[in-house]
Amino acid sequence: MLKRLFDITVATTALVVLSPVYGFLVYKVNKNLGSPVLFRQTRPGKHGVPFEMIKFRSMIDSKDTDGNSLPDSGRLTTFGQKLRSSSLDELPELWNVVKGDMSLVGPRPLLMEYIPLYNQEQNRRHLLRPGITGYAQVNGRNAISWEEKFKLDIWYVENQSLWLDIKILFKTVGKVFKAEDIKASNHVTVENFRGNNV
Repeated sequence: MLKRLFDITVATTALVVLSPVYGFLVYKVNKNLGSPVLFRQTRPGKHGVPFEMIKFRSMIDSKDTDGNSLPDSGRLTTFGQKLRSSSLDELPELWNVVKGDMSLVGPRPLLMEYIPLYNQEQNRRHLLRPGITGYAQVNGRNAISWEEKFKLDIWYVENQSLWLDIKILFKTVGKVFKAEDIKASNHVTVENFRGNNV
């Protein structure tokens, strides 16, 4: 209950204080990438229950001659890269926190298609609400392997506390300003998780 109260208080305050930033980003995203401004995708929440996560759009809808979407490297523009490196694309997730879909801190919500690929231990990351940031994000983010990320997620599940959340939030701010660990090695975005036997 204390964690939830903290989430609602901080997220609501941030939505109000940052409203001018939201307005500016809506304008910039629409100008550079067009409509829609928001990117919506179904992600697994607490206990794997699906919810709609919202972010600012960072890619264009470029397709090949057969009508198939281009890979991320062909759709992520310079503006989109800057938006991601600043983590400003994540700001709409504060609304997910207010709604109760997410927490400020927790294991990041990944793709629904990954769920069948988790082993029993990795699946424990769904015991808590997913977070805008998390223990894995301040300890390597995209620069570490999937196995390392899952171990950090499970450590957080087993050791979660309000004080730990506050420390992670402060570390996240530092990471954002330094733009650390944004890219995975040799990938524009994070390489897909392919399971434990691949």
